[in-house]
Amino acid sequence: MLLLVQKAAAGWYHVENYEGSLGPFPIHLSIQTYKGFGSGITVEGSYFYDAKQSPIALYGKANGTKLVLCEIADNNEFNRVIIVGTKTPIGSTGCSFSIDLNESGATGTWSQHATKYPVTLKKVATLDDTGDGKIDGAFAIPFWAQTATSMFSGIYTKTGSGMCMAKMQIINKTSKKVDQEITFDKGDCNAGMLMTPIYLNVQTFSKKGSDVISVNFRNGGAGYATDYIFDKKAKQFRQKNLKK
Repeated sequence: MLLLVQKAAAGWYHVENYEGSLGPFPIHLSIQTYKGFGSGITVEGSYFYDAKQSPIALYGKANGTKLVLCEIADNNEFNRVIIVGTKTPIGSTGCSFSIDLNESGATGTWSQHATKYPVTLKKVATLDDTGDGKIDGAFAIPFWAQTATSMFSGIYTKTGSGMCMAKMQIINKTSKKVDQEITFDKGDCNAGMLMTPIYLNVQTFSKKGSDVISVNFRNGGAGYATDYIFDKKAKQFRQKNLKK
């Protein structure tokens, strides 16, 4: 984990966001590209159907402008591929997405079993901290973490201190509306910039029957996390140990 943190702090993020359609279904898709790991993975990502607001984790390989992306099927696969990782090359046979990127977007196909749909996407935003650092467009990350009722979207910005997550929107999956916004200090600009996959900078777990959001921050070392616990009475997430 320390190795991942050090690499992330050195300028790890090249992320592109797209919106468009998968067959008849409107979708949002975000991809982060790498030079590669021992497993051969050079792309990780997150996408969701607009109607469901439930992010699906992706991993895959890039060959020039062509991408093959596989969907994570369950927690076991997520832990094996994303969290633990492997030096053994991971195959891409049977992966859902096959797309070709261009300057303005991407086209391709999505298929599972006998079902196949065309994919048409428009590039809407980019975050890149591998060089001088820039954000183009309104940049939001659909974090992999979620609860049964909420999706978490990180709104990133560039300040005089660098790039970071300025706020996190907690989106109601049913209404598609923002139930709550949690803002972060732009002065030190460290929120959401720790983990190697940018989509892993927010995590969730349950404690004593309540949902907890854990947000990662860089600080020049191993980083740290701040927890937000769901207050059932107030119907909001509140920072742990913060006085009401």
